[in-house]
Amino acid sequence: MADNATIRFVLDGDIIELTSVDPTRTVLQYLREDLRRKGTKEGCAEGDCGACTVVLAELKRDGETVALKAINSCIQFLPTLDGKELITVESLTPDGDLHPVQEAMVRNHGSQCGFCTPGFVMSLYALYESNAKPNRREIDDALAGNLCRCTGYRPIIAAAHDMYVIDSVARVDRQQNLKRVQRSTSLVVESGDRRFFAPQSVAELAKLMSQYPDATLLAGGTDVGLWVTKQHRELDTVVYTGCVSELQIISESPEALEIGAAVSFTDATPVLLKHFPGLEELLRRFASPPIRNAGTLGGNIANGSPIGDSMAALMVLDAVLVLRHGDVEREIDINDFYHDYRVNDLQPGEVLIRIRIPFVSAGTIVSSQKWSKRFDQDISAICTAYRLTLDGSRVATFQMACGGLAGTVRRARRTEASIVGKLWNEETIELACQQLDDDFAPISDMRASADIRRIAVKNLLRRFLMETGTASLPTVYTYGR
Repeated sequence: MADNATIRFVLDGDIIELTSVDPTRTVLQYLREDLRRKGTKEGCAEGDCGACTVVLAELKRDGETVALKAINSCIQFLPTLDGKELITVESLTPDGDLHPVQEAMVRNHGSQCGFCTPGFVMSLYALYESNAKPNRREIDDALAGNLCRCTGYRPIIAAAHDMYVIDSVARVDRQQNLKRVQRSTSLVVESGDRRFFAPQSVAELAKLMSQYPDATLLAGGTDVGLWVTKQHRELDTVVYTGCVSELQIISESPEALEIGAAVSFTDATPVLLKHFPGLEELLRRFASPPIRNAGTLGGNIANGSPIGDSMAALMVLDAVLVLRHGDVEREIDINDFYHDYRVNDLQPGEVLIRIRIPFVSAGTIVSSQKWSKRFDQDISAICTAYRLTLDGSRVATFQMACGGLAGTVRRARRTEASIVGKLWNEETIELACQQLDDDFAPISDMRASADIRRIAVKNLLRRFLMETGTASLPTVYTYGR
């Protein structure tokens, strides 16, 4: 069997080689059904509960630094392990002795029914390996992707503090083994009539998509994985972007920030916050750490969900999408990219390769808000973003985009026009709130009713006014239009 048809990854120090693998077999299925490793659990099969959490180690682009990230194995396809190390809860006790994370969970009674415990342990293990002294917020954020049905969070958080004072274990030198499973040729996995391609360059990616225009383009798998686990769809041809080096690049010019389409949210967040600190709430609450570790900015954009959290912010920032078909590139403003529900401007065989975000001028306020039923690990009922510049006390420019109020994320054009040139005060905002009813006609669904969405988006705009420091104490607004 040719080397380019063999999936190679590290598990417990051994190099595992797999051939003729079902391209959409999940890591969780492989662990439980093939290896009989039952510590990793299936709870939701959609990346929400965290019971399936494992850790992946991989070499960064410098070829020397190793990064460890918690991911959801229930929606991670097995071929994406190629070139990485897989770490499961069983990996933590090679000699039968408890790891400090596990010992801390025992000492603090962090396990109740026990079903969720391995997932919590693996999230804590990723934190243990990457942060020598986390504060409470960092601990909470690290555990945001793990749900406990027994409401046992207090002792688990205590264990997170305690794990650092227990006798440490020798750090594993992963670098050499990871170098042994790196490949110089692209991975091609075939099983029956189904195939999985992992190209290593943009040119090869574009060629494959031209050859297979109906192929499923896979990035982090945080949405595509559910097509398999929940919708039971069979994907005949999958083209994976995670090995394309050019799509992993983040670069800055004097005018703009450019982010490759396969850059994960975890890697994109620091540089986005460096230039746009007003997006902190949005990026902190975007899904959960395992989803952010796998999910990509490009995937979120191309997926085009009307409740996708990144698009509203990118719209007010006038982001430009660089698309490629074969050897030809073209650019499109993200505000022109979406045509209807799940319908965008991508042509058959065309791929998104990078996102260009122009920098804003000094004094420009950029902010985004997420409104959902719970703070962590929840899909937005509404997501808003704003861009504001003031000329004294008057509005020089104003942009507002909203998700969750229409078939696509889109700008509030009438509302924007009603604000520009006016005094930035409560009177202007109250008049603008009337325009929001003309900009959007939301629907009712499981996350919120149409009426509550209308009320909430107006209150979010009022909140933005208060956050800019030019409003009086908040008013209580009752239901009704």
